[in-house]
Amino acid sequence: MNKFDKLLAAGEPYVLSIFRIVTGLLLFQYGVAKLFKFPPVPMFEKVEVLSLFGIAAIFEFIFGGLLILGLFSRIAAFILCGEMAFAYFIGHFPRGFIPLLNNGNLAIMLCFSCLVLACAGGGPLSLDAMRDKK
Repeated sequence: MNKFDKLLAAGEPYVLSIFRIVTGLLLFQYGVAKLFKFPPVPMFEKVEVLSLFGIAAIFEFIFGGLLILGLFSRIAAFILCGEMAFAYFIGHFPRGFIPLLNNGNLAIMLCFSCLVLACAGGGPLSLDAMRDKK
């Protein structure tokens, strides 16, 4: 392994934690926007709690928050991975096969980001890591 690889490898666990936090924040913001109408997003203004979008919002709010904290990271990420797969196939795929044309890029990226987190865990900067040390 060359010096550059060693330098980057040293930060890998912490970058995983940052990646988890950012992914959680991205999902959490969708939950907040759909449930609490903040910030006001025109496409989310008519979302009702017991609708498909509302249930998705509850998942994004709760499990996105857990990802931010790093609490039950693997299971939260696994559930969100599934939710994003459903979001893609229910909301985007019917509009066409190509993600660039059906606006499904973000759903795909979040799905696979959560899959990585479900497999890799939350990293050292998480409540999971603090719990495991005790």
